[in-house]
Amino acid sequence: MKQKPFGQTGQQTSVIGQGTWYIDHGDRKSAVTALRCGLDLGMTHIDTAEMYGDAELVVAEAIDGRRDEVFLVSKVLPSNASRKGTIQACDRSLKRLKTDRLDCYLLHWRGSYPLEDTVAAFEELVSAGKIGSWGVSNFDAGDLAELADVAGEGRIACNQVLYHLNERAIEHSVIPWCEAHGVAVVAYSPFGHDDFPAPQSAGGKVLQQIAARYNATPRQVALSFLTRQPPMFAIPKASSSSHAAENAGAGSITLTESDIAALDKAFPLGREPRNLPML
Repeated sequence: MKQKPFGQTGQQTSVIGQGTWYIDHGDRKSAVTALRCGLDLGMTHIDTAEMYGDAELVVAEAIDGRRDEVFLVSKVLPSNASRKGTIQACDRSLKRLKTDRLDCYLLHWRGSYPLEDTVAAFEELVSAGKIGSWGVSNFDAGDLAELADVAGEGRIACNQVLYHLNERAIEHSVIPWCEAHGVAVVAYSPFGHDDFPAPQSAGGKVLQQIAARYNATPRQVALSFLTRQPPMFAIPKASSSSHAAENAGAGSITLTESDIAALDKAFPLGREPRNLPML
């Protein structure tokens, strides 16, 4: 599994990580086993959130006895992101996760509380040793620039955003901004939301052709494409060990320029939308 620095945190983490949205909706034992399998295969980056129901409890069970192997991320809801509310939310997440620290803590999306208050809470949590770094999710380039003005250069660890083959909007402004400012970009829902290219579609055929050359699967090729740029990470969810193993296999694939060009043509970037897409 490839690893690279997570923004300016100085920490190395897996390029392919493990998402946990809806992981609590299926069989609990299978979900825990899948996360542990992912860790065994080097997917040390585990992402969760207070919004994800019992996902933090599932993660807690999966990482029991293995906390030091994990780059652990959770998120505060915008409705809780006042200075006091952020600290209280973090404490609740730490309790559910059965740990004394998060490696990174994110504002799930921008809400009504001033960024100054949330940033102040994040910095207080860093000083207290409860989080190693902080970042955001679903921020466009303008939001990020405003946040950098509030927090200062070098404080934003990452921006977690929607990114998959049929939704490449972040390539217009978000990825260039993050790369210029040393901010990691984490792709959530990297297979789309129940709309991964069908095998018989034009794009699906291109994926299959490339996958055959690497003895890989189309989903592995997609993950490799999405993480091809220096600041990029991805956090696909897996609800079974076989899915976790498939995701982890993407970490050993390096696409050629011709592969990337073929995927660019099959899944065109399109125009920059007025608002950043999110789920």
